[in-house]
Amino acid sequence: MSKAQNIVTSVRVEIDAPASVVWDVLVDLPRYKEWNPYTVRIESTLKLGEPVHIYIPDPAQPGSEIHVFEHLVAYEPGQLLAWEQRPTAESKDAARRDQYIEALGDERSAYFTTDLFLGVNADSIMQSFGPWVKQGFDGIARGVKAQAERIYASSRSL
Repeated sequence: MSKAQNIVTSVRVEIDAPASVVWDVLVDLPRYKEWNPYTVRIESTLKLGEPVHIYIPDPAQPGSEIHVFEHLVAYEPGQLLAWEQRPTAESKDAARRDQYIEALGDERSAYFTTDLFLGVNADSIMQSFGPWVKQGFDGIARGVKAQAERIYASSRSL
């Protein structure tokens, strides 16, 4: 299987809010639990090269979380936020997650996210977890849309 087959892409959502508002939602890590059904918590300084600790619900053990340790590899305000999991002596798993924001004018934007599974276990990870990740990423895209639109509408009514 080629690398192109080991990528999960969320739905692309169009958002009635500027790209800057979508960005603010993505970097407001303490509020993830309010809108994000797939990533219940993220801990990071959001500085390039620094750790990103991601916590997602464990589908095999309801009520528990899976902790994934990654590194921030892209921080482009209003456009791209990305982190990657690197192989270690304990685990050969590797992946890169990119979250894209596209400005569609002054008051509209679009969002989608991808996860590229890399390394020696990429094929088996894609087969075992690809559909679950896709479902989670679609939930994130819809959650980002709802949160950004809620924040933007609230700011306009002041």
